[in-house]
Amino acid sequence: MATILIADSGATRAEWCLLDGKKKKTYHTQGISPYFLSTEQITQILATELKPKMKDILPDEIYYYGTGCSNTGNIKSMKQALKNTFPKAKIVVDHDLMGAAKALCGDKKGIACILGTGSNSGYYNGKKIVKNNPGLGFILGDEGAGSYLGKKVIQYYLYNTFDPDLMDRFNAKYNTSSTEILDAVYKKPLPNRYMAGFVPFLIENRGHFMIENIIEDSFNDFFFHHIYKYRESWTMPINFIGSVAFGFKDVLKEMCETFELQLGTVLKNPMDGLVKYHKTKLIASTK
Repeated sequence: MATILIADSGATRAEWCLLDGKKKKTYHTQGISPYFLSTEQITQILATELKPKMKDILPDEIYYYGTGCSNTGNIKSMKQALKNTFPKAKIVVDHDLMGAAKALCGDKKGIACILGTGSNSGYYNGKKIVKNNPGLGFILGDEGAGSYLGKKVIQYYLYNTFDPDLMDRFNAKYNTSSTEILDAVYKKPLPNRYMAGFVPFLIENRGHFMIENIIEDSFNDFFFHHIYKYRESWTMPINFIGSVAFGFKDVLKEMCETFELQLGTVLKNPMDGLVKYHKTKLIASTK
């Protein structure tokens, strides 16, 4: 039976699962986004953070699902980096939304949504994504994502909108300044990760009306710009994956009930679903 390496990568963190016969091993590396990293930089991450952990095991097949892998240039870059690291493997690179859809829906139809560091959504017909409202990234889009929520937190802080209690809590937790924040957002690499780093402040201060407003407004924006664009949303389950979706699933449930939508599965990460999907396909191909 073939040795398979499955990868799920967001902008912040990547999870890798090696299926070697009946054995299953999991590894983690930093997140990989071809929008921000060159082929050489990705190759370096794989060579230093992944391959040494795998020791002498070489996969026959690699199924990589990652953020930014929805256009030809980024797919080519990611494939080349994987080929540089595992030259003999069969490599399939697809975008993270496809990975989310397979993990959430398997071979069934449904709406698949990602709410992690970034956000995305699509209608999955059981085989492929046939409708996808474009993900515009953290500058123009990413509604409801960690970067979007974090941006709202920063705005409330820098505009001095938080009440004195929340201002004190923010200062005690982050001990930062407007200069440091603006430098991190506009001058340093990976600002989307930086902004998503403020999501824990929302989680720790649930119940405060300003915090709840930020969360609800951000998810409202996601529903309005994404979910409402699919007519299938009114007849099929809305499934979510990602740390933000999982952390605020009570808000998603409440919003689906309010708008008379059917909430489907909510998962923190897709790996268990992807392992199940690819195991099923592997077993079917050997029969």
